[in-house]
Amino acid sequence: MYEAKMKLTAEQKNIMDGKEGETKAKMMECLVRYGDIFNADSLLPLTHKEGHLVTSFGIKMLTPIYPMMDQLIKAGLKAEEGFTADPRPMDFENVKASPLEKLVFKKFMYSEQEKYEEQLKKVGLIDKDAFSCTCYLKEVGNTPKMGDVLSWAESSAVVFANSVLGARCNRNSGVIELFGTVLGYAPRFGFLTDEGRKAKWKVVIQTSKLPEAQILGSAIGMKALQDVPYVIGLDKWLKDLPDDDTLSYLKDFGAATASNGAVGLYHIDKITPEAKEKGQKLIEDDAKEYIIDDAEIERVYKSYPIMWKNPNKKAYQCFIGCPHLTLKQLNDWTLNIEKSLKESGKKKLVVRTVLTTSPQVAEVFKKTENYQKLITTGAHLSSICPLMYADNPLCGARRLMTNSNKLRTYTFSRYYKDADVLKLITGKEKF
Repeated sequence: MYEAKMKLTAEQKNIMDGKEGETKAKMMECLVRYGDIFNADSLLPLTHKEGHLVTSFGIKMLTPIYPMMDQLIKAGLKAEEGFTADPRPMDFENVKASPLEKLVFKKFMYSEQEKYEEQLKKVGLIDKDAFSCTCYLKEVGNTPKMGDVLSWAESSAVVFANSVLGARCNRNSGVIELFGTVLGYAPRFGFLTDEGRKAKWKVVIQTSKLPEAQILGSAIGMKALQDVPYVIGLDKWLKDLPDDDTLSYLKDFGAATASNGAVGLYHIDKITPEAKEKGQKLIEDDAKEYIIDDAEIERVYKSYPIMWKNPNKKAYQCFIGCPHLTLKQLNDWTLNIEKSLKESGKKKLVVRTVLTTSPQVAEVFKKTENYQKLITTGAHLSSICPLMYADNPLCGARRLMTNSNKLRTYTFSRYYKDADVLKLITGKEKF
């Protein structure tokens, strides 16, 4: 029997000793071992019990997952307040795929999708459409409060919860976040401690205008890696939270820091909740400094490799929204696309374009006049995960373009700034 290094309560010991069943004991041992690796001193009760799972895809190679889920179901274990999950991997109605690509998706990659979704429902999936990487948006409703202790995975969701909402969650792996959610505990280390939330990097923005969120996040992620950055200077352009534009900017910025590095928490001077409360006291005395000016932003942008075999040819498909778009972003993109098409003298987009958002945001958007405007341009609306689409070797080898640094990092997709995406998909500029 495993001897925990951390201090456990009598209730936690009883669970690990098997007094509430063998399956629950195994889950507790996994959670305790995980905490012990990182020198956690105890298990904290979750104060926001609604979880978020990164494993939303029924990929064939995840063979241990499916019998494990059956064990949880057989033991009657499920998340007390449920959980959301990352986006689904397939949407053939709105995202172009050839017959052969569909065959690879359904038979070789995500062959367990239907079975796995049924397992998720039995273990606590909130509803059939609870699939989005932006679970924290008000339309989706899985929104922690400042100081809440969570058990989530998905790097972009964790960094948003920690930074923009001021909640407390470590960068958990898949399955560990499920065990924590079902058991109601999280090991106390890292971002669950005051010390772990201090900044080891002081980042000073000296640009002439608001930097592209995806490029700024990329620059800071590659520099800070897993450390916490404290960013000074963005308050010249960003409004106070919960302003929609600020929220959207920080969503995309955070996703880039988390994927181009491993940032799980950042502070924005005078903007994010802990920075507003404690200010530059959050910066450690021996923190390193990183100054970002226009030249540094351009250097980082030009450093991205172009992975297309034929870099001068037109894109096959464009993805906008990784992480999923907010309602404000959807409306802004719609109006900008409509305006750019008029200026280019075209009625339809020249590149097949997919804008991705959560099912709940899509539902709200479809009730507005902007939805019809968007569809009229030839654009498509989906709640797919673009990264999972591009993981198909046949799809990923195509010339995919995106404004997402996360998608660029994990696939062969080519990154463009928002303004360049707009010009290229509307035909104002040629490839």
